Amino acid sequence: MKKTICLSLCLALPLSATLAIAAPAEQLQVQKTSALAAHLTTRIQWTEFPQLRYSNADLKQQNRAAILRIHADESGQINKVTVQESTGLKSLDQLISQAVKQARIKPYLVDDTPVPVIGYQVFHLDLKDAAQDCHYGFDSSVWQAQQAGAKTAFQYRSQPQLNVTEDELNGHARRIQFKMKADKHGNIHKVKIQQGSGRYALDQKLIQALQGTQVDVPRKFWIYKKSSLKDEIRFQPAECQGSTRT
Repeated sequence: MKKTICLSLCLALPLSATLAIAAPAEQLQVQKTSALAAHLTTRIQWTEFPQLRYSNADLKQQNRAAILRIHADESGQINKVTVQESTGLKSLDQLISQAVKQARIKPYLVDDTPVPVIGYQVFHLDLKDAAQDCHYGFDSSVWQAQQAGAKTAFQYRSQPQLNVTEDELNGHARRIQFKMKADKHGNIHKVKIQQGSGRYALDQKLIQALQGTQVDVPRKFWIYKKSSLKDEIRFQPAECQGSTRT
């Protein structure tokens, strides 16, 4: 009887040991396949662009530029920032990094599943001319026509909040053509740049300003055309007279 019990236990032990070893391996394999790799990009899409506040003293009286490597999680929250190319001033690099950490990136979807994002962003910091401190608001073609009482394909319910400085134009006239998609309630849920300004940060600033904007569209427009609304905005440095344009 004792021999029979002993033999049964000996036969069972290898099988139990095999299952005990195999189970963790199977679990590890499932965990590994469920993780999606981060999306790598040189064209970060922002929902909240970094707000840089600096003075000429911060720049040490010369224009500066930096390139930052930015890591964001699945929700778009930034969790790591490293300086790839420095401005040459550690304090200025830290100022930019802190501003970036307060910003937010648009989540990237893979098969409707958000994944982490790793991207690069260039920042240009130019000296400010105290004698000419202009600011441009949202003054698009449709908005101007709407204010003049002219007929337009759609109307903004309120003026989008945009604040562009003279420095951001970098001494050149800028033009941005863009297309928006709205739902049946008039809520803008997608903005696409059709022709950029040549300044990526400026294009992204416009996209951010249009997020959450509401429009009114004639009913017949919904019937015969898709909910794609086109507009454009121009910025002219020559028109700057030291006052805010809205």
